[in-house]
Parts: sequence; C-alpha cells; structure tokens
Amino acid sequence: RERAEMEKFAELREAVESVELVDAHAHNIVALDSAFPFLSCFSEATGDALSYAPHTLNFKRSLKDIAELYCCDLSLHGVQEFRTCSGLESISKLCFKAASISAILIDDGIELDKRLDIEWHRDFVPVVGRILRIERLAENILDEISLILEEVPVGSLNPFFTISDKLAGLKSIAAYRSGLEINPNVTSKEAEEGLVDVLRAGSPARITNKNFIDYLFMRGLEVALCFDLPVQIHTGFGDKDLDLRLANPLHLRYLLEDKRFSKSRIVLLHASYPFSKEASYLASVYPQVYLDFGLAVPKLSSHGMLSSLKELLELAPIKKVMFSTDGCAFPETFYLGAKRAREVVFSVMRDACVDGDLSVPEAVEAVKDIFAENAKQFYKIFSKLFGSISVVSPRFVRVENNAPQLDAALVRVIWIDASGQHRCRVVPKMRFKESVEKNGLGLTCASMGMSSSCDGPADETNLTGVGEIRLIPDLSTKCRIPWTKQEEMVLADMHLKPGEPWEYCPRETLRRVSKVLKEEFNLVMNAGFENEFFLLKRYAWSFIQFESRRDGKEQWVPFDQTPYCSTSAFDAAAPIFHEVSSALQALNISMEQLHAEAGKGQFEIATAYTVCTDAADNLIFTREVIRAVARKHGLLATFVPKYALDDIGSGSHVHISLSENGKNVFMASDGSSLHGMSKVGEEFMSGVLSHLPSILAFTAPLPNSYDRIQPNMWSGAYLCWGKENREAPLRTACPPGVPDGVVSNFEIKAFDGCANPYLALASIIAAGIDGLRGHFHLPEPVDENPHSLDGKVQRLPKSLSESVEALEKDGVLKDLIGEKLLVAIKGVRKVCSNILSPSQFYSLIC
Repeated sequence: RERAEMEKFAELREAVESVELVDAHAHNIVALDSAFPFLSCFSEATGDALSYAPHTLNFKRSLKDIAELYCCDLSLHGVQEFRTCSGLESISKLCFKAASISAILIDDGIELDKRLDIEWHRDFVPVVGRILRIERLAENILDEISLILEEVPVGSLNPFFTISDKLAGLKSIAAYRSGLEINPNVTSKEAEEGLVDVLRAGSPARITNKNFIDYLFMRGLEVALCFDLPVQIHTGFGDKDLDLRLANPLHLRYLLEDKRFSKSRIVLLHASYPFSKEASYLASVYPQVYLDFGLAVPKLSSHGMLSSLKELLELAPIKKVMFSTDGCAFPETFYLGAKRAREVVFSVMRDACVDGDLSVPEAVEAVKDIFAENAKQFYKIFSKLFGSISVVSPRFVRVENNAPQLDAALVRVIWIDASGQHRCRVVPKMRFKESVEKNGLGLTCASMGMSSSCDGPADETNLTGVGEIRLIPDLSTKCRIPWTKQEEMVLADMHLKPGEPWEYCPRETLRRVSKVLKEEFNLVMNAGFENEFFLLKRYAWSFIQFESRRDGKEQWVPFDQTPYCSTSAFDAAAPIFHEVSSALQALNISMEQLHAEAGKGQFEIATAYTVCTDAADNLIFTREVIRAVARKHGLLATFVPKYALDDIGSGSHVHISLSENGKNVFMASDGSSLHGMSKVGEEFMSGVLSHLPSILAFTAPLPNSYDRIQPNMWSGAYLCWGKENREAPLRTACPPGVPDGVVSNFEIKAFDGCANPYLALASIIAAGIDGLRGHFHLPEPVDENPHSLDGKVQRLPKSLSESVEALEKDGVLKDLIGEKLLVAIKGVRKVCSNILSPSQFYSLIC
C-alpha cells in the first residue's frame, strides 16, 4: 500500500524536489566572526531566552539536517567546528546548492554585526534583489539630519523615498513598533508632532510614535504605487519587541478598504502565525492581498508548519501564496527554509489530493506556483529575468563606425503629450533591463491633460492627479542616441497596466484608427514630412522688438539673413547639418533633402515617406536630432509656427498617400481620371477636406499656429484644395516619375511642428475613413489664389478657439478618436487659446 501511494504521488514528489525556488523574503548573511550568535539560526528568541533554543523541536530537527548536509558530528559543537574549518564561502556554496534557490530578495534593514552587503550574495544565487525597509530608512535619515529640532518638517523626508534602480519592493515592520491598526487618515500635523517626539528621544533614532509610523506606512504605500512596487508587511510572531495582539492582520482592514490603495500589491509575511486563518480570509476577499509563509516554515514544529500552511490555503487562492526562507545571518537558514518547505508543501498537496481537493496535475501546478511562479508574477522584477523574452527587431538601428562604443549608461523613455510637448524620463540602463523594459514607468494620468504653458491638468480635460498609468517602452524604437555618449532612447506607449493600452495614448490612437482603415478598406496610409524650423543664435542687446525679452540679457536672433535656398546659408550651417545628417542616418531615418527656407535663419529638412505609424516615430526623433545638434553648436532650433510676425512661418507639411498590398492606390491607374487620383483616393481626400476645420485642432495646436495660417503665406488659409497650388491647404502633387495627369499623393500644409504627430495623423485617417464610408466627392479644385476670389471660398478657422469649436461639433472624429481623449484635447486647446502674451509666446521658443 505504501509503495502504491509512492507511485501515485511520484510526479508530485518529483515536482517538489526539482523546482528551483524563488526566495521572496530573506536577510543578509554575516561573516563567520560576527558577534551575532549562531543559535539564532534556530530561534527568534534573544538574550537569556535564546539559551533555551537547543531544547526546542525545531533545533533538534534542524541540527540533524545540517549535520547530515555537512557530514559532521551531530552536535552544535560539531557543526560550528565544520563551519570554522570550511569557511563561509564554502558552506554558503554548499547550502545554496542544496537549497536550489534561483533568486532571493533581501531586506537589508536588520543591523547585524559584520553584515555582508547584497552584492556578496550574488556569488551564490543567480538573481539577488533588494527589499527596502521603510522604518529603517527613515531612522537612518533622522540620524543624519543636522537641522534644528523644531525645524524638521515631515516633508523633508520626501526626497529620501526615491526608488533605487535595483529595488524589488518595500517592507514595513509597523507591527513591531505600534501595531497594524494603521490610521490611513493620519495628518501631516500629527506626524510632525510624532517626529518631534522621535527626535527628542535622541540618537540613534528609534521610531515608536504611532502617528509618525502610520505616516511612514502611508507614504510607503504611495511610493510603492507610484513605482509599481509591492509592499511586504510583517504580520504575526517575531521577537519580544512585538505585541502579538497588534500583529493580527485583521487590523489592516480599514487600510485595505481605502480606495487609494485598491491597486496596491501587499504581501503578509510569516503566514501571519498564529493568525493564519485571518490572513487567509483577507487574501480571499481583497484582491491586493497576498501571503508568504517564510519563518513559520521552518521555525515551527512539524505540526505547526503543516497546520499554518493548510490554514492559509483554506480560503486563499493558491496563486496568492508564496514561499520564502526568511533566511538570516547564516547560510544554513536558507537551506533549512528550503528543505523544510519542500517537505511541508509536498505533505499539504498530497493531502489535498487524497481529500479530493486537487488532482495530481493540479497539485503539481500548485507546487510550481507556490515555490516560484507566483513570486515571479508578484515581484515583477522577475518577469524578464525568468520569462521567455521575445526578440524585438529595432526599426531604429545605430550604424556602426570605427569608433569604439561604450555601453549605454542611461535610457531616455520618451512620450508626447496632448499639447505636442516632447517629454522623457531617464533611467539607468540596468534598471531599464531589469524592470522598465517589461513593466514600464509610473506616470500620472494628468500627463495627458497638460498644456504647453502649465505642467498641471487643464480644466475640462476630465484628467486629474488621481490615478496612474504605465509608460511601456516600444522596444522596436530603442536606439543609441547619436549626438551624445552612453545614452539610448526609446518611445513609449501608455498602458493602464502592461499589456492593456490606455485610451488616451497617442501612439495607440494612431494604431487603432489605422487598424480600422486596414480592416474596413484594406488600406494603409503613408506619410512623409517636411520639417521647417528656425535656427537662432545668441545676441546680447537690450533693444529688442519683443517686450518679453529682458533688457540687458542674452537673447536669440535669427542665425542669418539670407534668402530662400541661399548657398551661403548652407555654407554657414554646413557643420551643423553634416552632424544632423549623420545622426539621422544612424537612426535609420532617410533624409531626402535640406535647404534654407524663405525666413531669416529658417531651414527645411524633408524625410522619407513610410507607413504613417513609423513616419510619426521618425518625426519625433528628427525633431530631437535637430534640437540637440543645434544645442551642441550653441544654437537654438525652434519649430514654433510663427517665430516673427513679420516673417514667414514654419510648418511640418505632410504628404499623404494610400497603399494596398504595397501598391500606391491613391493615384489613378492612368491619366484619364478627372483629378489624377483613384476613386478611393478622391473619397479619402474629400473626407479630409470636409473635416479640415476640426483637424486643425490637432495639426495646428497653438494660437501661434493661426498667425502662420494666413492668406498669401503659402500655408493654406482657405477651405479648398488645388493642383500644385501652394495657397491651398490641400495640394495634390505629381513628383518626377509619375505619369502625366496622375497624382501620387496630397500635401496638407496646415500642419506645424508643434503638433503631436500621432494624434494629428489619427485625425486625418479618421476624416479619410468618413470620406470612404460616405463615398464623398471632391469639389472643383481652386487653381488660383483663393484670397483673390472675394470671399467665394470659405476661410478656415482663424484662431485655435474656432478650430476647437469645429471639433466640438464633429461627431465622426469623436467616434473614431475616442470621446474621452477628445474631451482632454479640447480642454488642453482651450487653455492654450489664452496664451496671448508675448512672454508666454517667447517661452515656447526658448
């Protein structure tokens, strides 16, 4: 019968013995000559109470296990002698190999004599992460503060909650200090008073004031949410500092009911023993609560370990239960924790199978989850290190040259907001690889409600500082930055959580609308941009036209005064453009041509035609290149639509075509077509023309944009289209190589360099889709200057407020772009409409 049972559970036994463990909670090891007593390997007791440890069941069982591993005398003296003779490195290697631990997370907040740093542990375990103990960090900070007692504000601690790039999570030991009945509404004033009490107690600081501990706890949860980190909470038994009555996790209910922390990830440590049933209940009813049974296993008796784990699993989902050793000070504690956990988990799973709760395959899956997979998911730092990573081929490739390349130290994660601002977060390369690459960065939802003039959410955007999204890097866009050393950059998408796009994300909006075009009509929109910009140089002179320019201070003036396509203009700027050209080439962006434009100090760079989603990415990187290279040469490149009211404006004209299965289907098959374009091309372009007043809210996003869109300025101020008519906002083009009478694309001139290209192109596609669905027809082209037609052609919006008014009436764009995003865009534009003062305008340039 016993043999039959062994055979029945052989698969389960094999799974338990072969799985590599993720040890999600442990502490530093100490040197062999540390004053920390070796008896602490077997007990949580301290002082005189520790002398009774050899009389516990745990000691007798564990000493036997260690002696068998070391093949030494079965005595405390024999084990200690073997340790001394073998050396720490040797016994550590032996213990970790026997434990088969693939990763550990170390809480280094315990002050131990001759404690070894986290890096030391990497010689024995492939992956080592750090858990930051909140209270210990605060005490270290308070010990270093040199301010006068009464002048120490609680806010002075805020900068110290910056998250390390190697952090796997936070931990609180509030249970040891004032208990788990945390007041989630503790005020700053109460915390300030508590802080004063702590400081008055002298150094070294020991935080025991409940209000201050509650404040630290709440701040820790906020920081964890901000950085998408889990929080470990000590619950249940421990040393004598702890009031066990206050370590019951049920005290956390008020906190768990707080909606601010409904998205937190909280793990209750130590099986909450002797409150394991209470912990199980909390994990079953609160989605943010998880469980860890380290310390209870192996420190309890065999019956205690089995019963505590079984109690955890009475209500808690298996996916929420995790293993740890709670190893501390001695490598033997890691071995004992792993060995005992395998025995206990096997017994519990076997009994579950015997009782009919689980099948053997289900038990095998549970073993893998409890020992490794749950922790890999919960502590997201492991997702890349353990998961299978799909290789993403980058579209932006750094062209190799003969110069040696140093490894990148920093990565810029770039996004474009609703106002068209280029924004970025910069992270160390190691953190990018370990965490950001997979899990992204936290960002306030307010980011898509910010205007060009204020880094706060605009009114009427329906976006506030409440809530957070994830900036998820698009690894296909990651590339080496050509103009600086040891840096990379990558474009980011906005997700609610990894894998779930946020409806406000500009890049996702363009992809979504492009998908509609593809699925309904099997069409892809292609785009190519002409980037116009002014190069400005410093000029110190107090008598400058604009009142906003501060007298007597260095100012910016045009780089030169040369005319359109001047050779001398290019000669003067040649060193800059050689570097710009090389940088674009390094990014795999094809520059088709560049020349001096008609404005004073104005230039244009045209980039190659490609699928619109890639074209938008290329445009962002092109702007970054131009600005950065100009800065290197002491110049300022500005894409502001109208730098000077008495000069020509700068646009970002976009050329549009449609392709089907790689073939340009915008143009007619021959010259017999009325307008030189296909039926599909006409319907699409007609839709764009029909919605052009609304589209301007996307393509011309500033009040200054409308100073550019004026009659007789080649910017397209009237609602019309024309054939090779540069005064029309939509112009069909027939480049060389295209048969006579056929047009290959159309140009939208009312598009400037301050637009978010993803949103702008999405609005163009949405309008085109409406034209295709409704089979729109183009009116007759205007082949002369529409301004000369005495009001026969309707004027486009003359201001940003007029284009926003048109957008508010446009139901088609609302349906295809998304109502919530459209509300945010309108709110941002309305705030921008008030940017009228020269000082605000000048800040856009500089």
